[in-house]
Amino acid sequence: MQEQDARATAASPAKIWLASYPPVVPAEIEPSRDTSLSDVLEASCKRHAARIAFTSMGRDMTYGDLDEKSRAIAAWLQSIGLARGDRVAVMMPNVLQNPVAVYAILRAGFVVVNINPLYTPRELEYQLDDSGAKAIFVLENFARTLQQAVAKTKAKHIVVTAMGDLLGLKGHLVNFVVRKVKKMVPAWSLPGHVSFRAALQKGAGLPLAPAGRGGSDVAFLQYTGGTTGISKGAALTHANLIANRDQILLWLRACFIDRPQPEVLRFVCALPLYHIFALTVNSLMGISVGGHNVLIANPRDIPAFTREMARYRFHIFPGLNTLFNAMMNCPDFGKIDFSQMLLVLGGGMAVQRPVAERWFERTGISITEGYGLSETSPVATANRFDSRSFTGSIGLPLPSTELAIRDDLGRDVGLGEIGEICIRGPQVMAGYWQRPDETLRVMTQDGFFRTGDMGFMSEDGYTRIVDRKKDMILVSGFNVYPNEIEEVAAMLPGVLEAAAIGVPDEHSGEAVKLFIVKKDPALTEEALRAHCAANLTNYKRPRHIEFRTELPKSPVGKILRKELRGAA
Repeated sequence: MQEQDARATAASPAKIWLASYPPVVPAEIEPSRDTSLSDVLEASCKRHAARIAFTSMGRDMTYGDLDEKSRAIAAWLQSIGLARGDRVAVMMPNVLQNPVAVYAILRAGFVVVNINPLYTPRELEYQLDDSGAKAIFVLENFARTLQQAVAKTKAKHIVVTAMGDLLGLKGHLVNFVVRKVKKMVPAWSLPGHVSFRAALQKGAGLPLAPAGRGGSDVAFLQYTGGTTGISKGAALTHANLIANRDQILLWLRACFIDRPQPEVLRFVCALPLYHIFALTVNSLMGISVGGHNVLIANPRDIPAFTREMARYRFHIFPGLNTLFNAMMNCPDFGKIDFSQMLLVLGGGMAVQRPVAERWFERTGISITEGYGLSETSPVATANRFDSRSFTGSIGLPLPSTELAIRDDLGRDVGLGEIGEICIRGPQVMAGYWQRPDETLRVMTQDGFFRTGDMGFMSEDGYTRIVDRKKDMILVSGFNVYPNEIEEVAAMLPGVLEAAAIGVPDEHSGEAVKLFIVKKDPALTEEALRAHCAANLTNYKRPRHIEFRTELPKSPVGKILRKELRGAA
């Protein structure tokens, strides 16, 4: 500990979190040998050619396969007249074609635009138009959406793939079931499109020129609402993502303080690869260490997902509070073998203590909470990976990351005082795509990114989030944070899910409204009010309670308070 204290003082007296670092983790990352993400992929594919990189629906793809297929698609992309730096969109769930397309785009020297496959035509048109994407890869299940949006965009090159395209002989059966039995593919027409298989065949015989991209070049446009309601593309450079990979890998060292590292790390990839959390923590980190990612195409089918989990012994499982909660309510949850699990990482939304405690009771593994945003590639802070307990905090800033808590005037507040969390580090985006005004709004003059999240830092350097700045409820002049209300509600055994918002009130300005999904059908409003009265001071107690059969969620399972506010 004396060595850690000295390290903290030597680095900067303000970086109090360094004294809480694991002894095996340095304060700073080293300059990376990798200059681009294509370098990362090519080196790993060469080193681990025979290893399994991804598995989907029982079909394995080795690093050698990934190298061959992404190279062919990259060569085909270069042959259709795109220029370096052009944007290419990917609109697919977690199927094998997703990483092939993403790494092909990077190897060809272009920019990946990740798109949520569940977008409406209006949302898709906006993102294609804003990014200026000239080509798009789409799963046929969503081709009809593209058909309704593409005419007003610059996307003139369309590659359509089917669910079973890379599943071998099994793929024919999968495509038949998806198309004819489950009827998951609405009729579509995209004149001039190319099939994924045709692009593979054509590209296999074409030369591939060097990508010619460096660390400062944009690699991904990750669209996010950010701190305002306008969807903006966070421009993430190759250097941003490589730095975040290196920061996470250094933090991962703590997992092996008292146990050996497995030869091959196996990851659960239940979060969609088009989301920044899975993109970095699963795909990029997995490829960098020669790991094996098991892709889950539909994690909302909890029984099927749980059965898939039971087939393997996993080491790393990134997920969300809602996913962990839903899994524990599945009858087959007890069949999952957690004996090899090194890390269950919670992010995307606050992990509720009742969920974390129940998870530990059931599995013997603690949920390690981290924190980040699309704008930070994404991971900015995390609890120690060698911790055996749930802290309720978002942990410590990762190596080479600085965190400041500031008031509305941009001044640092004292320890224990609530303010806006601001982040500076090599993983912070280059800015919002073609929106310098929005970039100026969130970047401070001294290089910190204003997250829009409110929190406070304790004397040991750990930070706790109280809520999003825009979600804060003002009751008679008092700040009420929905996260606290939701966590208290979740303590009641009869509650499955909870969400709190502020609604107008003529007496107090705003009042708390609580939405509840029951786990126990016998749960009553009276019991819920009594529970809240016993655990919350008067102004924090929900004035309105509404029971629902389900809550609106994003594709990754994050509860959407915005939609609840719109319906309230």
